[in-house]
Amino acid sequence: MPVKIFNSLTKKKEDLITREPGKVSMYVCGPTTYNYIHLGNARPLVVFDTIRRYLKYRGYQVTYIQNFTDIDDKIINRAREEGETPQKIAEKYIRAYFEDADALHVLRADVHPKVTEHIDEIISMVQGIIDKGLAYEVNGNVYFDVRKFSGYGRLSGRELDDMKAGARVDVDEGKHDPLDFALWKAAKPGEPSWTSPWGNGRPGWHIECSAMSLKYLGPGFDIHGGGADLIFPHHENEIAQTEAYTGQPFVRYWLHNGFITVNEEKMSKSLGNFFLVRDILAKFSPDVVRFYLLSTHYRNPLDFDDEKLHVAEKSLERIRTSFRLAESTLTASEKSSNQGQAEHIEEFTQKINQIKNAFIEAMDDDFNTSLALAAVFDFCREINGFINDSNFIPGKNVVPVLRNILGIFEEFHSVLGMVKPHQDEGTREQGMEEQLMEIIIGIRQEARKKKDWATADAIRDQLKQIGILLEDTPHGVRWKKIDGLHE
Repeated sequence: MPVKIFNSLTKKKEDLITREPGKVSMYVCGPTTYNYIHLGNARPLVVFDTIRRYLKYRGYQVTYIQNFTDIDDKIINRAREEGETPQKIAEKYIRAYFEDADALHVLRADVHPKVTEHIDEIISMVQGIIDKGLAYEVNGNVYFDVRKFSGYGRLSGRELDDMKAGARVDVDEGKHDPLDFALWKAAKPGEPSWTSPWGNGRPGWHIECSAMSLKYLGPGFDIHGGGADLIFPHHENEIAQTEAYTGQPFVRYWLHNGFITVNEEKMSKSLGNFFLVRDILAKFSPDVVRFYLLSTHYRNPLDFDDEKLHVAEKSLERIRTSFRLAESTLTASEKSSNQGQAEHIEEFTQKINQIKNAFIEAMDDDFNTSLALAAVFDFCREINGFINDSNFIPGKNVVPVLRNILGIFEEFHSVLGMVKPHQDEGTREQGMEEQLMEIIIGIRQEARKKKDWATADAIRDQLKQIGILLEDTPHGVRWKKIDGLHE
């Protein structure tokens, strides 16, 4: 079954047919580096990281580019507020970005280009558009002549005349049309600038991504991603200026994630209802945040509140409880001198392989992580029933099926990035937790040997009160975390 993608340009799902067989080229718009990233910024980071992971899982060789806008009005204004240079501000927030993105287990891009490192490419592109008669210079500013580009508005579905009716007239009265947008901005006193054929200045916002994506991926690359808020004007303008410059189709598939909302209103800095990722990570595990961001299909809106993160926390713990059960049972089986036994191994193996295929089908269908996670929960339920069956005995005969279980867990984790506990996230605490539970269970077992039932029962009951359930089975004591007094 081919991977299907909803293309924002054609407004329909299409089979993924790449420019080069077996290879995927992706460009995803990165942040403007004037502040810490908020949860709305984090959603495309995690969404497109997961898409990249899945395409690699499906055997594609993926080239992934994500830029930094490190010169912009917002950066210049923040620099003035903090008494720093724009360069220092950009460097500060790029470092902060990597801290937050790494915490969320977002894989580094193959290249993270910065605007200030690609000024020559931007100037060359602007000049090329002027030479083709689709841009003009006014007082050191260069504007793209929107009405000379046929098809403007096809990504956003807007008509030029409708756009003009609501357009704000720019302060530069020399513009041919209020809709024309800046490719190059003339320098203002005290602002960073670069020498160009039109005088000192700096790039317009939209031209940056066009120049950098063309440099690293070339025209007609496969996937361009970003948030739905970038469809217009940013991505619409990218298409116009790039296709005007190259004379070729710019991108094969446009993907856009939905907004994060707060009380059904878009989360954004301008509305003041945003939540910084680092503040959320002070309260919740990065894996819980990643789970939450993937719990809804990427094109749908996702409403935010703490309760939804608490639900995500409990849901992720259910998955990890099953993972730990399979892992500890495999360890016990490999150490056991027993042959081991389990009923219906072939039937069970068939079921979990079907669930794995359901996971793949969900991800093949426009990267539906919501359905993919439903398959992961089905997988966990089958594991729990198989291992907790009264006839199950750890031992050599069940080692292959347990290894298969953990192998599928590894596959799910390679795509979703948070199914298993990460080595760098709470490893020491998790190891200490396991050791403490071994000590407590050992003390309780000693009490039972001495027929000190009161102490043994007290240990069990007090653990339950703090959310840990002990289960006495024919094959030893098992423990798991529960939600309060309820499993």
